[in-house]
Amino acid sequence: MSDFIIATASTADMPEEYLKKHDVPFISYSYTINDEPFIDDCKEETRAHTYKRMREGAITSTSMINSYAYYEFFKGLMDTGKDVIYLDMSRQISRSFLNAEEAAGQIKEQYPHQRFYLVDTCCVSGGLGLLLHYMVKMRDEGKSFDEVIAWAEANKLKIIHWFTVNDLIYLKRGGRVSNLAAIAGILLSIKPILYVSNEGKLVVDSKVRARKAALRGILEKMKADFTEPDGKEVFIHHADCLEDAEQMRQMIQEAFPTVAKITIMTLGAVIGSHCGPGLLTVFYLGSKRYG
Repeated sequence: MSDFIIATASTADMPEEYLKKHDVPFISYSYTINDEPFIDDCKEETRAHTYKRMREGAITSTSMINSYAYYEFFKGLMDTGKDVIYLDMSRQISRSFLNAEEAAGQIKEQYPHQRFYLVDTCCVSGGLGLLLHYMVKMRDEGKSFDEVIAWAEANKLKIIHWFTVNDLIYLKRGGRVSNLAAIAGILLSIKPILYVSNEGKLVVDSKVRARKAALRGILEKMKADFTEPDGKEVFIHHADCLEDAEQMRQMIQEAFPTVAKITIMTLGAVIGSHCGPGLLTVFYLGSKRYG
C-alpha cells in the first residue's frame, strides 16, 4: 500500500467507480438547477439527470468551494498520517484554486511533519482526469511521492485539451462570447473549437460550420500535436452526445492505430453546466500545447 494519497476534485470528471477503485478521495463542487442545489458526486445518474434538465430548458449555475471546505477535506486526508498530493482545476479557470491554496497553507503549518503538495495543474475536466490517471498509475507501480510530483510538473503542460460545443448560448452565459456572437453563431450553425493554453486558460482556436466539421477539425489538431501516440491513452468526454463521442473514437482509432486505449466518459455536471449539452472533448498526452 502506498504511503501517500493522491486526491482531487469532482471536476476531474472521472467516474465515481474509478475514483473508488483507485482510492482517490475527491471534494465535490456544487451547482444548482433552477435554484435547486445539487452536489457534483461523479455519479453517472447525476450527470444524466443534469443534462436531461438542461435540455428541457432548466438554468444551471455553479459555486466555488470555499477555503473552509477545502481545509476540512485536506485535514481529513492528513489525519490518516500519510503525505498528500492534491490536484484541482487550473487557477485561470476556477477561482476555487485560490481557496485551495489558502487552505493548503494552513494545513502545512498544522502538519509540519507531513508533506502536502498542491499541483497547479493548468488542466480542467478530463485533462485533469488524465493527469490524475497517469499519476495514480505511477503511484500504483511503486513510484515515490517525489517521483510522481516531478512527473506531473514536467508533463502537465503536455496534457492536451480540445473542445467543441454545440450551443453557444452556454458560453455566452459564462461570458466566453458576446450576446451578438452567440446569436449569429446559432443562426449560422457556428461550432467553435477551443483548447486550454499553457497558462491554463480556455481559448477559442477556430470556428467552423456544422458539427461534423468540428469533429474533423479536432482530429486535424491531434495530427499536429499527438506525435508519439504509441501506447498512449485518449479520454473522450461528452455532455449527452454519446453518438458523436463514438464517432470521434472511431476517427481517432483510424488515424492513430497504435493508441493503447480510448475511453469515453460522460462529462461532469459542473463543467457541463458552463458549456451545455453537446460539449465534446478530447484529452491526451501530446508533445506540447498551443499558446
